[in-house]
Amino acid sequence: MARIAGVNIPTGKRVHIALRYIHGIGPKHAAAICEQLRIDEARRVNQLSDAEVIQIREIIDRDYVVEGDLRRETAMNIKRLMDLGCYRGLRHRKNLPVRGQRTHTNARTRKGPAKAIAGKKK
Repeated sequence: MARIAGVNIPTGKRVHIALRYIHGIGPKHAAAICEQLRIDEARRVNQLSDAEVIQIREIIDRDYVVEGDLRRETAMNIKRLMDLGCYRGLRHRKNLPVRGQRTHTNARTRKGPAKAIAGKKK
């Protein structure tokens, strides 16, 4: 099992699919890495040589922000918005949708289960 950027990538999958298991590498970056190293799309991770795995590891370490560093950077950006007190930061603080979505009827995932309105009788 190949270990790249602290992640055990699955050995039975094709290389450009397996690289996506690393947080911060999506389809575009995975394809770019394979193209840069001239790895065929049909090759699987268990068919890679040790030298190729080392080359992949070096490219990711050199050119991409992945896993812990990326998660830390994202968390710091959210914390900065909350400390500033800007609109997006307040939405994060209240655990509400940040990007302008409707909340009158939707957003149950962010808002949690519906609460009954107390004291409303007819």
